[in-house]
Amino acid sequence: MTAWTDEQLASLGGSDELRIAPRRRDGTLQPSRIIWVVRHVDDLYVRSVNGADGHWFQGVQAIHSGHITAGGMEADVLLEDADHGVDDAIDEEYRRKYGRTSTAVARITSEQARATTMRLVRS
Repeated sequence: MTAWTDEQLASLGGSDELRIAPRRRDGTLQPSRIIWVVRHVDDLYVRSVNGADGHWFQGVQAIHSGHITAGGMEADVLLEDADHGVDDAIDEEYRRKYGRTSTAVARITSEQARATTMRLVRS
């Protein structure tokens, strides 16, 4: 695994949307979905706005691997279950980036969405 560079963190973390294509067990990619991404310190985090029922989230559960596209770059990634000790900080990053009072932000910071917080790791 390779750490994200400062430029990659800025580009991906600054992107409004990220496309993620979960990897199937046979190595092929599922169709990509648009999700939101936030940066916290030197890591990138994603959540399923639909909680555990989100299609892309269910797709990554098999092997926790996928491919992302955002900010003019692409990368293969591993998706690790996040340490839920950072959930409050991740909530704040979503509010800062996407707005404090929108319905979508309320959904992405809900208990159901928080349960799906994953850290993106370059593979």
